[in-house]
Amino acid sequence: KVTIKGIERELICPACKELFTHPLILPCQHNVCHKCVKEILFAFEDSFADGGSESSNQSSPRIKISSSSMDRIDRISRTGIKRNSLTPRSSLFPCPGCQRDIDLGERGINGLFRNFTLETIVERYRQAARAAIAIMCDFCKPPPQESTKSCMDCSASYCNECFKIHHPWGTVKAQHEYVGPTTNFRPKILMCPEHEMERVNMYCEICRRPVCHLCKLGGCHANHRVTTMSTAYKTLKEKLSKDIEYLISKEGQVKAHITQLDLLLKEIECNSERAKEEASQSFEKLSHVLEEKKSAALRAIETSKNLRLEKLQMQVEEYQGLLENNGLVGYAQEVLKETDPSCFVQTAKQLHVRIQKATESLKTFRPAAETTFEDFVVDIAKQEEILGDLTFQSNGIKIPEINEEQSRMYDKALISWECPGKTDSADIYVLEYHKLNREEESTTWQEIEVCSKSKVISDLDVDSSYIFRVRGYKGSICSPWSREVILHTPPAPVFSFLFDDKCGYNSEHLLLNPGRTSVESRAGFPLLLGSERMQVGCYTTLDYIIADTGIAKGKHFWAFHVEAYSYLVKVGVVSSNKIQKLFHNTHDVTSPRYEQDSGHDSGSEDAFFDSSQPFTLVTLGMKKFFIPTTPAAPKDPASRILPLPSCLGICLDCDKGKVGFFDAGRMKCLYECEVDCSGIMYPAFALMGSAAIHLEESVTAKYGEYHDDI
Repeated sequence: KVTIKGIERELICPACKELFTHPLILPCQHNVCHKCVKEILFAFEDSFADGGSESSNQSSPRIKISSSSMDRIDRISRTGIKRNSLTPRSSLFPCPGCQRDIDLGERGINGLFRNFTLETIVERYRQAARAAIAIMCDFCKPPPQESTKSCMDCSASYCNECFKIHHPWGTVKAQHEYVGPTTNFRPKILMCPEHEMERVNMYCEICRRPVCHLCKLGGCHANHRVTTMSTAYKTLKEKLSKDIEYLISKEGQVKAHITQLDLLLKEIECNSERAKEEASQSFEKLSHVLEEKKSAALRAIETSKNLRLEKLQMQVEEYQGLLENNGLVGYAQEVLKETDPSCFVQTAKQLHVRIQKATESLKTFRPAAETTFEDFVVDIAKQEEILGDLTFQSNGIKIPEINEEQSRMYDKALISWECPGKTDSADIYVLEYHKLNREEESTTWQEIEVCSKSKVISDLDVDSSYIFRVRGYKGSICSPWSREVILHTPPAPVFSFLFDDKCGYNSEHLLLNPGRTSVESRAGFPLLLGSERMQVGCYTTLDYIIADTGIAKGKHFWAFHVEAYSYLVKVGVVSSNKIQKLFHNTHDVTSPRYEQDSGHDSGSEDAFFDSSQPFTLVTLGMKKFFIPTTPAAPKDPASRILPLPSCLGICLDCDKGKVGFFDAGRMKCLYECEVDCSGIMYPAFALMGSAAIHLEESVTAKYGEYHDDI
């Protein structure tokens, strides 16, 4: 039996830090109060209007936008989504629980499900918290009696007598569902937020949410895999029960971990105090050295000052003696009064020398000491730089390096990095990035704090280049920035699809994985049987497979991997008008220089690409990419053969009628041609011999925090 008070932590809204009130399920599977979601959206709207200033984001006393969310405002505001004045204009905001950007779509809050299960648990918690306060009957005459049951259909509470009166035996009301006394009345049927009059009866495996039959028939879940609600209920309940049983069976291990963590908490407290004391002593020593240096410098300045003052004072006294009736001049005036020639000559000889020196000093006046103390300016530039880099004496933080092989750009950006050595020397990392724009002189770096060694970034512009760098932090210590890495986004929005296992699919020759994301062609007896006429020409059939979703307009991009052992693979697009012709094309000539009816070498390798073909495909195989023969293609056959990229991408522009083939790793176009887009265009693939194709997984599906594999 679960103790209600023991799960209080799970019942607190991450936004308002209070018990949930009408919780809504966000796309990231976190729960937030209905009122909190609206207040967050309005708070972001106010931030947009005021230029994203932090001082203007406190539109609600319950909701505070964290500083880590403010750097998203400029990027989110670029979407330009507008709504009517009665609802928040923005439908993008960071989840208070995981800080991932949440897009509510066109329906906004109305497209979110209300979590009635969580609401019921919160109500049970509230009842346990106020067990002494009884729920009174809603129909008793004063004074009301304590209720004994609540009717979920009437949304009211009753005592025994009133329940019998309002639910008489033999009437329709007698069939109403009743529970114990409660104030939480939820609807008996969960309705679809997209189609308000329809109840949900299916579960979308792609979006991981309940849907109705209209969502599957013509809504946004038309091409998604769905299962019945009962199957999803059974599967999820079995998995959840199994996981809970496993955790309960490990209760002893959990308690041991808790004990170990408690000891670590105490050890951290002791070690931190010791570290503080040692750091304080180090800075006191440094301060003592600085005080000694300061005292020595001040003493030197004081000594120089006294010496200069003494010299200047003596010079002042000498010049005062040159004044009339003063000093030397006064003495000379008295000597001139002497009338005895012999006595006058005896005294005037020495006096005249002194007068001459005084006269010379007047002509070449120079102060006896300098007034400036430029020689006593302390140069602390180097010391200041050293003190700025002052860190704790430890092994230091290794400079992280972005792993370009594990990092990739697709529907979102996945940035991964590593640190030299086996152990992680940093507690947290800061990832910075900005769009590469040659015209802008100054750039503003977007900053994200990450606790792991990878980060998924969304809302990047298509057909753009971004610069990424990362550094590690351990307390107040930080490492230098890593080497900057430039990654390129796809030339168009990513188009998601699965292989079609119905239209033209040859199950005898092709093998699909359960998720329909990989297809494999095995070279077996069918290929050998198709090669009976080897002596007169090799005629074997290419096995075609197309996507389960088509493209009617716009520009789209998708990527895939071709196994290195693949002998022959063709990839491209096919129009819905020519699909039947594609699958009924009985023979594909594996030797392009041979024509069945001519009986001789046709030289077709030198012929231009036939635009009348029912498809636009390029040939891959034996780790090579073959550029089709066109007027613009190089005449030298060897120059038309390129190394096969590890990941190949296709960009279809229906509006311009062009299809391009890309090295998806570098987002570099290898070949582009015109294509007829008059019908609905489908990604098409063909395999022969031993070959395999794997669709590129979306970053969201592969690296999302929530994953469900039912």
